[in-house]
Amino acid sequence: MSPGSGSPFRDRGAHPLAGVTVLQIVPDLEPGGVAEAAIGTAAALSHAGANALIASRGGPLVSELQARGGLFAPFPAHARNPLSMAVNVRRLAQLIEAERVDIVHARSRASAWVAFAATRLTRTPFVTSFRGGYAHGGPLAMRYNSIMARGDAIIADSAFAADIIGKLFPAARERIRIVVGGVDCRIYAPKAVAPARVQAVRRLWGAAQDERVVYFVAGGRAPGAVKTLIDAVKRLGEQTDGRALLSGTKFIIACEEPVGAVAREIDAAIAKAGFQEFIRTCAASPDRPAALLAAAVVVALPAHLESLAGLALEAEAMGAPVIVADAGAASETILAPPDVDESARTGWRAPPGAEALANALREALSLGATARDRLSLRARAHVEAQFSIEQTWAQTLGAYAAARGRPR
Repeated sequence: MSPGSGSPFRDRGAHPLAGVTVLQIVPDLEPGGVAEAAIGTAAALSHAGANALIASRGGPLVSELQARGGLFAPFPAHARNPLSMAVNVRRLAQLIEAERVDIVHARSRASAWVAFAATRLTRTPFVTSFRGGYAHGGPLAMRYNSIMARGDAIIADSAFAADIIGKLFPAARERIRIVVGGVDCRIYAPKAVAPARVQAVRRLWGAAQDERVVYFVAGGRAPGAVKTLIDAVKRLGEQTDGRALLSGTKFIIACEEPVGAVAREIDAAIAKAGFQEFIRTCAASPDRPAALLAAAVVVALPAHLESLAGLALEAEAMGAPVIVADAGAASETILAPPDVDESARTGWRAPPGAEALANALREALSLGATARDRLSLRARAHVEAQFSIEQTWAQTLGAYAAARGRPR
């Protein structure tokens, strides 16, 4: 649903969750993806005529939850000590019974173990959120992560994650619902970003007025991805017209920690290649919409393939040409050949290796003004049609309805 078209749940009486009480359990309500997703879902539940509760130890986003129609239930959902978790099972079961909760949705692993036991005691439908990262680790970690595949409905954040669930837990396949995190197209909209915000980001980057910027986000294990970027820049410079493309281009590497061992390792790799003049590290901009609008090209190469899908969608929503790895969740958000015709491209999916990244960079940096504008409009339309936050909410509520309708 495009922004401004109103709530997808106007007719409260028609929605299958009208009058139903849904309890989401999250560790805290600090700013971050999990808490913000829970609050957005609570708002959607309220619009649908459902009662939306969040059990959590609290945080600064409690007031936002309440302003958007949700209710806060203080609960030590952050506890990971086995003894505390055991005590919390009975405490959560009492909360479920006192509030007459119809569905429980656990968004983290420790709280999911507690919620699983409590919902079995109270015979309440149980929903989990499974991220692709839960597929990593040794036997003990996998045992711990397995709780996220025990929901009556399992919300996978991508087809990539759903495939992992099906391979690791075959019995869970029929309970999987794919719900990709959506974009608020009112916030991530070129027209919503004032020029002063873009100029502030460019000052932070140290970019000259006539320089175009390649904004590089590497995810968790940044040094390895940065070395791939450096090698790709070398290769691009060796290609026909590659040196001309690099002229007037600055590469900004967004670092979660711009100081420390990781940043020093990145700076050392840049210095060794002799690229200090046009590749530099910088703290990730707190104004991401403006950063994406200021970028000529956005490159998102994650340490794990399930990472950065949200960034890719946000870049498309802002109309920025974006390059992602040709695997994992982020690649599902991009339209690119051979899956679509070149005229339908919304970004680039680069196979592993510096050569493929160099080729993608060459194509993206070679776009003329008209071709770039057309790609930007296609990308924006693609996100509005397939990945709006309203669609994410509707699909999440659909998973709740499926869990409630599943035979107990």
